Amino acid sequence: MKLFPSGRTNLAQLFWLRCLSIAGQLIAIFVAREGLGAHFPLTPMLVVIALEVAFNGLTWVRMQFTAGKLGRDTDVELMGHLLVDIGALSVLLFFSGGATNPFVSLYLPGLAIAAAVLPWRYAALLALLSLTAYGILSVAYVPLNLDYPADLMTLHLAGLWVNFVISVLLITWFVSRMSGALRTRDAQLSAAEQRLLRDERMAALGSQAASVAHELGTPLSTMAVVIGELRDEMRTNPELKPFDADLETLEQQIALCKGAIGHVQARAAASVRQSVQVWLPAFVEQWRLRHPNVEFTLKLPRTLSAPVDDTVQVGQILTILLDNAATVCPSHVVLGCELSSSGLVFHVIDRGPGIHPLLRTQLGTAPVVSSHGGHGMGLYLAFASVARLGGTLALHENRPLGTRAELRLPMTPRSRPDSPDLSTDNETLPE
Repeated sequence: MKLFPSGRTNLAQLFWLRCLSIAGQLIAIFVAREGLGAHFPLTPMLVVIALEVAFNGLTWVRMQFTAGKLGRDTDVELMGHLLVDIGALSVLLFFSGGATNPFVSLYLPGLAIAAAVLPWRYAALLALLSLTAYGILSVAYVPLNLDYPADLMTLHLAGLWVNFVISVLLITWFVSRMSGALRTRDAQLSAAEQRLLRDERMAALGSQAASVAHELGTPLSTMAVVIGELRDEMRTNPELKPFDADLETLEQQIALCKGAIGHVQARAAASVRQSVQVWLPAFVEQWRLRHPNVEFTLKLPRTLSAPVDDTVQVGQILTILLDNAATVCPSHVVLGCELSSSGLVFHVIDRGPGIHPLLRTQLGTAPVVSSHGGHGMGLYLAFASVARLGGTLALHENRPLGTRAELRLPMTPRSRPDSPDLSTDNETLPE
């Protein structure tokens, strides 16, 4: 569980750094007084540490109990926190030897953090304030008295070594965390740019599809009128009787074209929600009109009652997958549907030559040219549509031959069945 909202990453890290700093200050005071015999005003130093604790407590309360109401860290806010840390360090150094204290270089980690997270003008201001504080501590401070003055140089060198170790650890930890946060942000920005580019392509294709659908209306109507006239002529001309089956096929194909135009209009209006048990067989029946010679099998659990939230868009995705399978292997196309713990899963299986592994990784990311003469535009549209539905689409190698396309759709609260049936009994349509 995260302690703070993600937008407060920098401030949360400063909070934890201040916790470590407070603990280190208390340990240093105890060791210096009890172990090294150092004498300095204890009360004002403890008051400064107590104020740091109070400030850090207020930071924790504000961040913990206002999660979701705060935006991302502002530069002014981060600078204010760093100013508090520099001020507290300056006061503690004033009461413990000033610039002669080996821990005076602890200004550097704060400046490194400022340079990493703040604009240059804020970082430059903090650097100027640190230099000013260092200069003041060089001439005004409470001297640090030791019980054993002869050991002063040894203790000073030991303090410098400890200070160096602390500075290295603090800078390395914070800067590495910041670098990780920046890499994560860059990855998110890259993903957002990819989604935006995909959505722009989809919008362009959608507008072209709407334009084409509008333009196809007139020729389809003309074809329907011509077929009607031929049927009228067929009643009086027996020589046209052999073409009755051809006319019927043309009527079916015109109906399919009009249905596709209707889908474009329906998709622009609203989604349609239906039970998979009712919708899928009807969808398959319509698809079979497009490929009447394909040997097709539908595998559907008999009591599967899960609904499909957007039958129009899911139907478009399955149509693309089934058309591709029928193109490469008309002798074997299987459509299966099952209910998993995460939602509905559709499988489209063929026994064609399969997809080259390198091409399989490219399909869906951009239009590509395949060995069958296609350009991968259908799969590109399918992948984009699946992403908008919040699902996943994967193309796997089917053993011993062919390809298995797996479409997973999430189960939303309103689409979850009351009593899911995971029965493996299958209902098969006649071929």
